[in-house]
Amino acid sequence: MLITNTTLTPKKEFTKPASEEQIQRTAKALEANGIHTLIAQNSEEARRLFFELVPEGSEIFLGASVTLEKLGIKDEIDKSGKYDALRPKMFAMDRATQGREIRKLGSAPDFAAGSVHAVTEDGHVLIASNTGSQLGPYASGAGKVIWVVGAQKLVKDLNEGLRRIQEYVVPLEEEHMQQLYNAHTGMNKVLIFNREIRPNRVTMIIVKEALGF
Repeated sequence: MLITNTTLTPKKEFTKPASEEQIQRTAKALEANGIHTLIAQNSEEARRLFFELVPEGSEIFLGASVTLEKLGIKDEIDKSGKYDALRPKMFAMDRATQGREIRKLGSAPDFAAGSVHAVTEDGHVLIASNTGSQLGPYASGAGKVIWVVGAQKLVKDLNEGLRRIQEYVVPLEEEHMQQLYNAHTGMNKVLIFNREIRPNRVTMIIVKEALGF
């Protein structure tokens, strides 16, 4: 049964970064499932690896991500002028009169980037969303996908991954959304990414730190 109560106290068991053994085991499984995996020793290296994957001038859609905010990636993409950043364009448009244009603009970018909420040791990825806006590009629409993932998000299996979202991510995201927009969130849509069949489409950067939710 899915837990929808956003007032739960986040479970601290999901804050501890994975061991080196668990990281290596997970990276090997991700590679076997078609998800190219890089391991960063720290935030600085993760940021460097990210920008090595995205040439200047690239069209890129960023999913809402505390991880990318903490790393300074969001501001660099959205504000530096070095990239064709889609989110600022979309937020500047009138949803009432330009809804179709907004929907089409975000559905098939050259690059989509963000983070995820859980990664299993056997190489499956879970992403929960309130609106689902980032899930389509991640699943199929984007030409290339980059995820930056703190090592505390590695879990044993899908059941533990769902529990991590329900018992840890959703309460924190509710608090975050209340602070930013005075709005609620919900575990309305969940993408379970089992395998990528298009070679070199998806890259995950696992960071040996606790980053994001």
